[in-house]
Amino acid sequence: MNAIGFTQHLPITDPNSFQLFKIEKPIPTGRDLLVKIIATSVNPVDVKVRGNGHGEQTTPKIIGWDAYGEVTAVGEAVTLFKPGEKVFYAGSFIRSGTDSQFQLVDERLVGHAPKKLTASQIGGMPLTSLTAWEALFERLQINPDQPKKNAGQTILIINGSGGVGSIATQLAHMAGLTVIASASRTETIAWVRKNGADKVVNHHHNLVTEVRKLGFRYVDDILNLNDLDGHWDEIAELIKPAGKVGAITENERGVNLQKLTKKCASFHWEWMYSKSYYHTADMITQHNILERVAQLLDQGVIHSTVTQTLKPINVKNLKQAHQAVETNHMIGKIAISNQ
Repeated sequence: MNAIGFTQHLPITDPNSFQLFKIEKPIPTGRDLLVKIIATSVNPVDVKVRGNGHGEQTTPKIIGWDAYGEVTAVGEAVTLFKPGEKVFYAGSFIRSGTDSQFQLVDERLVGHAPKKLTASQIGGMPLTSLTAWEALFERLQINPDQPKKNAGQTILIINGSGGVGSIATQLAHMAGLTVIASASRTETIAWVRKNGADKVVNHHHNLVTEVRKLGFRYVDDILNLNDLDGHWDEIAELIKPAGKVGAITENERGVNLQKLTKKCASFHWEWMYSKSYYHTADMITQHNILERVAQLLDQGVIHSTVTQTLKPINVKNLKQAHQAVETNHMIGKIAISNQ
């Protein structure tokens, strides 16, 4: 089968940064599904994995995590899916990726795809939906099904217009929270408001000043999605006593948790690949989350955050998508689709 990958970690402008390879079509066993890839997308993690590393490897590395596709075969222990069903998922960080014709994925990480969206609209949703859902409802322990009880609870989402921020804003709004999202440009401000932000602040300005201008001394929860080092002091000042802070971005200077001590506030990392990376007992929660997300998308409670689509899945379009993500000016998600 065809797959797009690399043997060296090169700048995206290098002709060899992505190449087309012929590799063996895998055979599913156990709880694995064999999925024919119809659509995928590019996330910051794709860019990071492609660009970070040294040396040359003999076996091509195939990356890509978001997927929408069709189940073509199943392992002998599969109980949740059957051939012919359409599915979506973000897979595992330590397995061969979605930039290929076919891929193996554990059924516990997979959901039945929405039925009312296009292939590209679906293909850009799994990774960010799982990240946002886990961050809000598992790490910060917000109940998504009690909007009346959550009314009046405030959350600050730093970088509301990115891939995760675009869906996190919608989910927090769905849960009944007062959502303060950060954005800095006219178009990103309009985008976060479309996604349900009640208030908007500029993350290029001092966030303490920005939030307090809105009349909030503290916020109940903070979800940081960009530049944790740069925003940490602001986060520590704005979080309310006994509040919760979540973050998905790596930091270089170390998180000074002493700044949260007097407030008894808590800090929570979110990495949606943790469950599949460590093969945790609760891996199947990702199946459950995606089933719920598909339902919400079909019902129109939330909408796809895909704002750009390239067709078909090939080397040229994959490189173009990586270049777009590398600008750090993407609004929402970019998908690549064969349909």
